Amino acid sequence: MRAFRFLLRSVRIVMMLLRPPLSLRVLRTSFFLVAFGAGYGLAGSAAWAVSGIVHEKDGSLSVPEASPLRGQLEITPLKMTAPRDTLSVPGSIVAEPSRVIPIFTPVTGRVASVSVVPGQHVRRGQELLTVLSGDMAQASTDETKARAGLVQARAAMERAQEVKQAGGAATKDVEAARAALQQAEAEDRRAQARLASLSDKTQADGTLVFRAPVDGVVGSVSTAPGVNVTDITAPLMSMEDLAEVWAVADIPEADVDDIHVGQSVAITLPARDGLVFPGQIATIEPDLHLETRRLRAMIPLPNPDEDLKPNMFANVAIQLRQPAGLMVPQSALLMNNDRVTVFVETFPWVFQRRVVTISYDEGEDTEVLSGLKVGDRVVTRGGVLLNDD
Repeated sequence: MRAFRFLLRSVRIVMMLLRPPLSLRVLRTSFFLVAFGAGYGLAGSAAWAVSGIVHEKDGSLSVPEASPLRGQLEITPLKMTAPRDTLSVPGSIVAEPSRVIPIFTPVTGRVASVSVVPGQHVRRGQELLTVLSGDMAQASTDETKARAGLVQARAAMERAQEVKQAGGAATKDVEAARAALQQAEAEDRRAQARLASLSDKTQADGTLVFRAPVDGVVGSVSTAPGVNVTDITAPLMSMEDLAEVWAVADIPEADVDDIHVGQSVAITLPARDGLVFPGQIATIEPDLHLETRRLRAMIPLPNPDEDLKPNMFANVAIQLRQPAGLMVPQSALLMNNDRVTVFVETFPWVFQRRVVTISYDEGEDTEVLSGLKVGDRVVTRGGVLLNDD
């Protein structure tokens, strides 16, 4: 009851402060409660504060001199920002995807030896690993059968043609013999190719030797001596040609419209004492990463000495040459009926709501495309207290 009586007295005070000559104004009084309690109860002490907002006929709001709101509002004149020349984003060094070579085995078998370790430099033709397999003998048998089948198919084709010429065979018999011959030829080619691929890698004892296809670095090794290989679709190891690498820049969602192929960049590597590498964006992924909400842009970098290592951290500065813009603190933006608005001071302590169109965020500020101009005095703190529609 004491709090209720206090509230009534406060209303009377506000009415006295706002009586004529404000009689033509429509009075609307807002009450703000600041409560202090312990836990989830309301048993603690409470303090009440009352402030008034006057709604003018033209739709603007005025804050009377006696209103405590005056101490809670911060008003800032807008200025043009300097042109934004660069966008700095984090990045990293990765191996160029087309230069990462997986090493597969064409046959099942048992790994006999692994001659390299991750990170080791190897030369083209250097031994990587060996696999013991009985598939070489099977490939030789398959090739022999395919060759014999081809001989039989050719003989059958010749007989069919001779019988037809003598008038004793139908055209369909010749066509069937021709189809069988074509199938036999295809099978023979397949068997020969498989045997040849294994013969290039196979020693006299049937051991398959896998050699480095290019000069490079061993990336990953996923097998070991004694392992039985049953899945020929899984790579046993990988090689990386690091003569050229990629710097990958992670572009925030708000800046993706400013990024395009061909833009110049400057890449700084903390691990290389801040050495700067120039480059250009070569490709941009079409989709943002779901977790980071960032877009990846790739910049090729020559790396003849292999000083740039995959997974090194990088700072990427992208040249934008973006014109000067009108920026407003994000704290000034208020949602009203699904529109972005701000409060502008049109006369001392008289405010009007403006609908604005915004573009991108930069730190705590947002670029405004329309609705405001340089010099407008915008409520940048406490605007939510006026946002009582």
